[in-house]
Order: sequence, then structure tokens, then C-alpha cells
Amino acid sequence: MLYSLLKIPAKLAFLIWCRHLRINKKEILNAEGPLLIAANHPNSFLDAILLATIFKRPVYSLARGDAFKNKFIEKILRALKMFPVYRISEGAENLEENYSTFDECIKVFRKNGIVLIFSEGACVNEWYLRPLKKGTARLVLKAWEQDISLKILPTGINYSSFSRFGKNVILNFGEIMSREHFGLLSTENEGQKIQRINTALKIRLDIIVLKINPSEKRKLKETFEVPVNKTKEMLLFIPALLGWLLHAPLYISMQKFAYKKFRLTGHYNSVLLGLLFFSYPVYLVLIALALYFFAGGWWWAVVCTAMPLMAWCSVQVKK
Repeated sequence: MLYSLLKIPAKLAFLIWCRHLRINKKEILNAEGPLLIAANHPNSFLDAILLATIFKRPVYSLARGDAFKNKFIEKILRALKMFPVYRISEGAENLEENYSTFDECIKVFRKNGIVLIFSEGACVNEWYLRPLKKGTARLVLKAWEQDISLKILPTGINYSSFSRFGKNVILNFGEIMSREHFGLLSTENEGQKIQRINTALKIRLDIIVLKINPSEKRKLKETFEVPVNKTKEMLLFIPALLGWLLHAPLYISMQKFAYKKFRLTGHYNSVLLGLLFFSYPVYLVLIALALYFFAGGWWWAVVCTAMPLMAWCSVQVKK
């Protein structure tokens, strides 16, 4: 229920947060399961939000286990269709919990559902594919051992920036892979099968995950730049300026807080969006109340209805 309720406002927020989204195979967004989305992980929980927002069917995702420590938070995360997955760095005693998570994924696959796993295992803000962990291959093997016709979708998520608001995103989907693509042999042991799956998956991810050094400013610009149409820029200039002025108090305060607390964690961008997502309705209500009491009439309704549109205009004319 919570997942469905938040998906609509998340889609609207995404229109403001993302200036431009380029998808190489839009037809895949209508895909049905059993399907495992195997993606890189450059930008914390924004990666999961992005895919959950644009896929037609619900997307269950695997998230770092330490986020589930608080019982109340755990209930919320599970309501958002998230399952915990633990790494050795989060305590060897927790690794057995991954078996329960994999069992939950198998239940989703049996219902022809979709699961998202970040095959690199950890989030790093960079334009580069890191070595793949064994979790993806183990989940795939577990499904195949139970005669589930699971398919794997290599997915490359690429952002123009890991700090700026109103970014351009390139989402590349690779070829959907089935068991036949891996050439597994019955004589191979589990370790050999895991290596074979990871090797084949890495080859396909290497094609769709961009490789750019942060110092290559020109390459970054050429890869992600979407020029602003002059006519569009002129038409949107006034509402864009108003949008910037009206939203600056909220944005700057949230930005400073997120930067101070999370700038060194790799989660700054995601935390900022989360803060804005939940604080924005409160911000609109406060502005509406202020206009109602000081200006009267229906100005509060007009302004608060137009504000999200003006925020969109502001993002659209950004260079």
C-alpha cells in the first residue's frame, strides 16, 4: 500500500529532480517477471528510486542490512518492497540473514515479480564499473535450482553529477539474459558457476556503464549535455526565476544540512532528495497558510499549484 501511494508523488518529484532521462530501450519498462535487474550502484538509494519509479510493475529491491536495525524503520522499508542484504563489513553473524532474504526473492520470482540487486555490492559515486560480488550469481543459481525460469537484465545507471540538482541521466539496458546465455555445465561446482555468471554479466555491464574520469570535464559535458533550446529558455525564463526564488529557502537549508552530515558518505545526493521529497509538502502548506492570512482570496491556491511547475521550469533552463 505505501509503495503504491508514494509511487505517484515520486514520479512527479522525479520530473523536477531529473532534468533529462535518456533510456536506450524504453520497451523494457513494461517487462514482466520472473526478472532480476542486475545494476551498478553509483548513487545510493536514488538508484532504486529511479528504477522503481519508471518500471510499470513493482520492483522489489535489496538494500544494505544495517538500515533495517530499527524495527520501525524496518517496517517502513519492507512496506516499500525492500529486503535486507548483509555484507561481511556489517558483521559476519548477520550473513545468515541473507538466506531469508533470498527466500523472499524466490517468492517474488514465483509470482512473476521483479527484483533489483546492485551487483557491485556497495555504492560509490563514480563513472566506473567495479568488481561484481557473488550475491547476484548466488541468487540466480538458487532460482534456477528451483526450476524458476529467471531472466537477468543488465542495467547501467549513469548520472551527469552526484551533487547537482536537476541532473541528466542515461539509463542503459543490456540484453536480457536467460540460463542459456551462461553455458553452465553440470560438472561444474558452485564456485565455477558463480564465476561463469559473473564473467558473462560483467561483460554486458561493461558495455552499458560509462567509464569517465572525474577530471575529464570535456568528456562529461559531451556525454551528458542536453542543450537548452533558445525559444524554450526565453519562454520559461520568468517562471524559472520565480521558481528559483520561491524554492531557494527550502532548497538551500536542506542542501546545507545534507552536505554537512553526508558529504563524505556517498549518500549526500540521495539524502538531499529524500529531505526535499518529505519537506516540500510541509513547505507548500506553510506558504499557503501565509498567503491565506495575509493576502486572502484564492492566491494561496494559485501560488501553491503553480510552484511545482515553476520548479520544473527552473530545472529545465539549467545549463
